[in-house]
Amino acid sequence: MVNILLSGCNGKMGRAVYEYTLSRDDCRVVAGIDISAGDRPFSVYSSPFDFDGKADVIIDFSNPAALSGLLEYALKTNTPAVIATTGLSDDQINLLKMTSKQVPIFFSFNMSLGVNLLSELAEIAARVLGANYDIEIVEAHHNQKLDAPSGTAIMLADSISGALAEKPSYEYDRHLKREKRPKNEIGIHSIRGGTIVGEHEIIFAGHDEVIKLSHSAGSKRVFAAGAVNAAVFIAGREPKMYNMKDLVKE
Repeated sequence: MVNILLSGCNGKMGRAVYEYTLSRDDCRVVAGIDISAGDRPFSVYSSPFDFDGKADVIIDFSNPAALSGLLEYALKTNTPAVIATTGLSDDQINLLKMTSKQVPIFFSFNMSLGVNLLSELAEIAARVLGANYDIEIVEAHHNQKLDAPSGTAIMLADSISGALAEKPSYEYDRHLKREKRPKNEIGIHSIRGGTIVGEHEIIFAGHDEVIKLSHSAGSKRVFAAGAVNAAVFIAGREPKMYNMKDLVKE
């Protein structure tokens, strides 16, 4: 049984993670971390250092501001961590890499298995089409999402970029420009509205044809399932930075 310490337990994703664990017999949430106690069926602490129990792994769906304290706790207690919080800075991602030298860290811009498959397919498509096709990425999320573009859109762009012979630039805003689209760029566009859970579309636009790859999440459960699978996978592993490719290979 994998005991999970759930950071951000009162948020929408935290609640989705807990609900998903109820359907499994190989893991459970033993405590939560959040700024308020809420109405959770387990003890909730404002700081991980207030928790005096033993967890096998941390799942973090909280806020980027909480990351440093959470990693400090992970190091002190030698507890593996699944970091699923979005909107991390480059410095914070580097901090994850440094921490992973001492404790196992699982990090992905998106916890959905389907999105990570989309990333693999986009990489293959870029190798075949990239030299002769213009590439655009469109992502859509609910109106409460704080960061734009999404981390997933950047992840997809990075996968495509790595497959191209010449590294492209990322274009987020064309409205101030009056010029033809340069060949060597990837346009990334964000939509925010309603309760859209998460949609990503990659467009390869060539001469007289358009190829599209897309993924649409119907609920937060797909991300919760991915995070829990990652937690069960990483518990007891050696220190390293893990991602969805490692989980899929298992």
